Amino acid sequence: MDTLAPSAATATLPLVQHDAWLAPYEPVLLARQQRLQQRLTDITAQYGSLAKFATAHQRLGLNYDGRRRGYWFREWAPAATYLSLIGDFNQWDRGATPLQKGADGVWKVFLADKDYQGRLAHGSHFKVHVAGANGGKDRLPATLRRAVQDEQTKDFAGQIWRPETPFTWTDQKFRIQNYVREPFIYEAHVGMATEEHRLGTYLEFAEKVLPRIQALGYNCIQLMAIMEHPYYGSFGYHVANFFAPSSRFGTPEELKHLINEAHRRGIAVLLDVVHSHAVKNEAEGLANFDGSGGQYFHEGERGNHPGWDSKLFDYSKPEVQQFLLSNLRYWLEEFHFDGFRFDGVTSMLYHHHGEGVSFGSYDQYFGPEVDEDAVLYLQLATTLMHEMKRGALLIAEDMSGMPGLCRPIPEGGIGFDYRLGMGIPDYWIKLLKHQRDEDWNLGELWYTLTNRRAGEKTVAYAESHDQALVGDKTLAHWLLDAAIYEHMHKGDPSAVVARGVALHKMIRLLTLSLGGEAYLNFIGNEFGHPEWVDFPRQGNDWSYQHARRQWSLPDNPDLKFQYLQAFDQAMITTARQRRLLAAPPAQKLNEDHTNQVLIFERGGLIFIFNFHVTANIPDYRFFVPQPGRYRIILSSDDAQFDGFQRVDGSLTYETFQEDGVDKLSLYVTNRTALVVARV
Repeated sequence: MDTLAPSAATATLPLVQHDAWLAPYEPVLLARQQRLQQRLTDITAQYGSLAKFATAHQRLGLNYDGRRRGYWFREWAPAATYLSLIGDFNQWDRGATPLQKGADGVWKVFLADKDYQGRLAHGSHFKVHVAGANGGKDRLPATLRRAVQDEQTKDFAGQIWRPETPFTWTDQKFRIQNYVREPFIYEAHVGMATEEHRLGTYLEFAEKVLPRIQALGYNCIQLMAIMEHPYYGSFGYHVANFFAPSSRFGTPEELKHLINEAHRRGIAVLLDVVHSHAVKNEAEGLANFDGSGGQYFHEGERGNHPGWDSKLFDYSKPEVQQFLLSNLRYWLEEFHFDGFRFDGVTSMLYHHHGEGVSFGSYDQYFGPEVDEDAVLYLQLATTLMHEMKRGALLIAEDMSGMPGLCRPIPEGGIGFDYRLGMGIPDYWIKLLKHQRDEDWNLGELWYTLTNRRAGEKTVAYAESHDQALVGDKTLAHWLLDAAIYEHMHKGDPSAVVARGVALHKMIRLLTLSLGGEAYLNFIGNEFGHPEWVDFPRQGNDWSYQHARRQWSLPDNPDLKFQYLQAFDQAMITTARQRRLLAAPPAQKLNEDHTNQVLIFERGGLIFIFNFHVTANIPDYRFFVPQPGRYRIILSSDDAQFDGFQRVDGSLTYETFQEDGVDKLSLYVTNRTALVVARV
């Protein structure tokens, strides 16, 4: 007997009305709402508003007081027994500039200009000495705005950053909603964005990479590894200094220049923000800051991530909430970021952090394994961001499928705008590793690319940085293997390359058109960047060989990488012009396993994919929802994309009646994708 879905007739939350299977869990959703409202009420009573609550960085750390003419230094360290400010201004004397402890656990000292002018200056180095149960240690302040590393000792120190001439923004007229109707996201890492064997810079990225991104048609950049991290090889995910843009790539003003220039080009900029964990280093980070064993993080084993070798925030503490919310506000206001991609949301949401867990039951989203403190923090974060910046984009990296994660809070959700479709790139890699394309199952393809929660927007992507880390390869490398080095010359008739180039184009277009309401590409993958990503480390003799982007490949008119890039540009341009990602999910029109042909409609466009290895089918007839005249507006088989130009793009095709339905007839060639539109 079939199990009937629970009734949502009596539900009060739109989220439950939309999904009847959530009815048994509505009390949990309502409790989350009520807890959020109570927390907001408490914050407003104490601070005046959530926005004012998120100003810890304006009080903590080193801040200049123009009225009193001097610097205030404050640090939250409730369990510490002694704090002093040290630096080249006082010859690093730990007894020279002690702080006084307040009742709230915040230590402070005022350094008047009359006493310190000329010594506490732009460029000066400093730290805070903290004594506690773990002894005395020189630490980097929690809200430090700039950390710099000594080339010889490799030691990090804080640096006063107060240039005489502040950066002048010219992006006042930039509005996210005017330029980003649907996000086409270019995920990038500034350090690896140069072809040379070295670190790239903010200025180089602005000058050399932004024009490429604009020309390709992407309207968002997602910047990785911006928050300061002591180990470059961590890909930026082991953050030490949450308020400091990485000094590896340049100055804060140079990062501002990059973002300002992106805005001038009509491109929004998202920060890959890491609030899911922090580096465990005590010399550079927050771990055991006041000697208590906890403070910002959970005490004991709960404070350690089992898989990431890092520290886990205690989201129940008001001071931690304030620290992280202030961090979001800081990046939004100080650097004009347009939103955030929240890293590791699955790890945040569950006590098990998603480690080795497959999510198959709604019970898992609302039971004791959920960290409700993290849920509350994320609700506070999305509330703050949407209050602070109209149109701000918030993307959650979650593989669990938490219902409501990307629905507004009043509906019963958590408030994100988009979720990363993490199953899609994993599926493509698995397919390329373990199955010949002759054996690909169209039904499985369709299911994987369309299987997402209705009403919750998804960012689709064929591959990101994760798919090309050490031990794996880019999609292009999986498809082409050694031929990516030997047979990519223009005119080379290699059958391996012909197959790889054809499938690379089809995989990307299928992912874009079926997989979600936004699309993401990792830097360089648009032209089939070879090999993998590996940052300089001891295991590779500190090599930059795989921590760079080979722009000379698509720029070389004698190589075939140019064709993959040209197709990516055409694909993105078509999708943007036709508002494809704003359209409802695709409607399947034909699934032909004999000929390996998949046809569907989305946004008024007809997509035809022939995955067959050899079959070229003349007069291929298929149903279309609307009668009329049609033209091919994009063909992966065009010569400009290194295709064989087997289909005439100048022809107009008219529907006809067959078996009582409207049909089209096309020449459908093997390993080809066609996009057809009514004219």
